[in-house]
Amino acid sequence: MAKKVFLGLDNGGTTIKGALYDAQGNEIYLATQKIGMFSNVPGHTSRDSEQLWQANIKVIQDIVQNSGVQPEDIVGVGVTGHGNGLYLTKKDGSPAYNGIISTDSRGTRYAEKWIEDGTFDRVLPKTHQQVWHGQPTAILKWFLENKPEVLTETDYIFMCKDYVKYRLTGNPYGELTDMTATGLMDVENNTYDLNLLKEYGLESLINKLPENKKATDISGYITKEVAELTGLKEGTPVAGGMHDIHAMTLATGAVQDKVMSVIAGTWSINQIVQNTPVVSKEIFMCTSFPPNKYLVTEASPTSASNLEWFLQEVLKDVQLPDGQSIYDYSNQCVRETTPSEEDVIFLPFLYGSEQKACFLGMKAWNTRAQLIRSVYEGIVFRHKHHIDYLIQFGGVDIEKIRLAGGVVNSKEWLQMFADILQKPIEVVKVQELGCLGAALCAGVAAGVYEDIDDAVEQSMHLNKMDTYLPNKENQEIYNKKYQNYREYENILRPTWHQ
Repeated sequence: MAKKVFLGLDNGGTTIKGALYDAQGNEIYLATQKIGMFSNVPGHTSRDSEQLWQANIKVIQDIVQNSGVQPEDIVGVGVTGHGNGLYLTKKDGSPAYNGIISTDSRGTRYAEKWIEDGTFDRVLPKTHQQVWHGQPTAILKWFLENKPEVLTETDYIFMCKDYVKYRLTGNPYGELTDMTATGLMDVENNTYDLNLLKEYGLESLINKLPENKKATDISGYITKEVAELTGLKEGTPVAGGMHDIHAMTLATGAVQDKVMSVIAGTWSINQIVQNTPVVSKEIFMCTSFPPNKYLVTEASPTSASNLEWFLQEVLKDVQLPDGQSIYDYSNQCVRETTPSEEDVIFLPFLYGSEQKACFLGMKAWNTRAQLIRSVYEGIVFRHKHHIDYLIQFGGVDIEKIRLAGGVVNSKEWLQMFADILQKPIEVVKVQELGCLGAALCAGVAAGVYEDIDDAVEQSMHLNKMDTYLPNKENQEIYNKKYQNYREYENILRPTWHQ
């Protein structure tokens, strides 16, 4: 069995994944565990942090017992997880409260107030990101005003992956890609700022914010207790790890100039690594990216999950031929229709906090296949909206796009991305991008790779990619449809505010 193997753990919203990789980025073994969420109060989404930790243990146990890899051959562990939200933790590692997911909206009124009263304008030059309800800033403010006793019992304010790292190592470190996405830090200086915290009224919590490591630093080592629980070797180094969107960008190899990383899953995530930061009220987020770069991101919860809902709810009773999945059927519908066939527009806002999803321009002669095509197109149009913002307000230059997420299983959808965006689309053939990105951090921390660029070079090969080139014949058709999409959105925006 191959030596110098890395373990990457990815703590998503509903699934915990772990995978082993060799130095060339080849996946050796994958294990998963499902974990539930609580939504007992409207707008609150959380989960049992102890259950999260136990799921990580089970994933590691599965890998050690069933991968065929010896524990001593696992030379490093990297961890990633969803960004934002909040994991309040006591010194002994036990949760001070349930872990809070970034979809939680209990802090909405604080984010809205900070926009209205000018706080956002004052903090932006340091935070380089918008204020919104899923950030620790808004959630912590809610706790201060509604459950201050929880914060009294809290020793550490962690992000998801950093809570897991604490349980693995006993060292209470945060990490810069995650913490610079929280609104709590001066992004260019990679430091907490007391005056910044005062703007939110959170200055009393500064001593509960953890010291930060870089993504490829060693944050600690697998403890004896964890080694006995999981089968990992005691003393195995654990890397700082990454915020999941950074880890996925790293895994796609989109870390060089003019190459954009696009992730189409629950969220429409569109981002590019830059040498200089972007500070704009129109851009969602600009965060630290190792070693001394920035990840500029435009995002919203408007991507492939819209199609998932449509297939599960609207088409759940469709009778399919034996052996054909609902996904095969939807791809067939797109294949059998054309961009110019009909002007039905779908707005992909099923999961937006304010906007509402809808079909526009329907007539009695429209077919089911045309509606399905409009869902595919509407999701890509929203990605284009974000990418256009990055070009206009972020000043970024894009030559090609590396695409990941659920859409990579649909050739029809991938070609649609190329035609609407009019950029070459490269698809990296990696199943679990988050796990791979975390594992590459572990490889650098363990000294197998010299740095991030070396990790990308050794693990990324062109034979792992498929490329889709834009069809110029569809450009004008899609441009007109996109203009209709934008006009519909602008017309409806006042009704959403009401």
